[in-house]
Amino acid sequence: MYQGSPAQKYVKARGLDDVAPSFGLGFVASAIPGHERYAGHLAIPYLRPAGGEDSVATVRFRCIADKCVKDADGRYFFETGQKERHSEFHSKTGKYLTLPGDPPRLFNTPALIRPSPVLVVVEGEFDAMTWEAAGVPGIGAPGTGTWRDYWSPALLGYQTVYLISEDAAGFKFMESLAAQMPNAKIIEMAGNQDSNSTFLLEGPKALRERIGL
Repeated sequence: MYQGSPAQKYVKARGLDDVAPSFGLGFVASAIPGHERYAGHLAIPYLRPAGGEDSVATVRFRCIADKCVKDADGRYFFETGQKERHSEFHSKTGKYLTLPGDPPRLFNTPALIRPSPVLVVVEGEFDAMTWEAAGVPGIGAPGTGTWRDYWSPALLGYQTVYLISEDAAGFKFMESLAAQMPNAKIIEMAGNQDSNSTFLLEGPKALRERIGL
């Protein structure tokens, strides 16, 4: 249900339409009984190559409701440098919905089995997809405070692991990760911009240059 959906339009506006197929993104146009709360959401599967092609470990659902992501003129908030307004309408859940009882997981683990001397670690799925669109393998943690110690050993074989920080909370989070990885290097984004915002404003080259590539 993704093609031609509000989810595809949102992803395309974020500059990620070309990489969306490789991530298996979807749209919940309708929901079976008991799952109505996911209706109208962008579906983000967590693909796992060890389980075979397109094996899915879990799915997260992101709100893309107009009232949360667009201004009165119908423009996406991120296009005008504004924050989305999920907190005004989803005080209990926020912009993401996770399957009940599902533990935190790393997003885009297929990046970990592709040969590369470098890896980028970010917060969130969209920033991980953004680095992939820029030609740099990236994985995403679902937020600050979600990191699990058993994830760190998978990153120790890289020449450099770039930990991307976009604000004070993100820097504290990445600083705690750097303490576990001697090959880590914290990169602060300019102007508290996240990776996707930088990608949209300045292009993929600016992202690569930010980490010295």
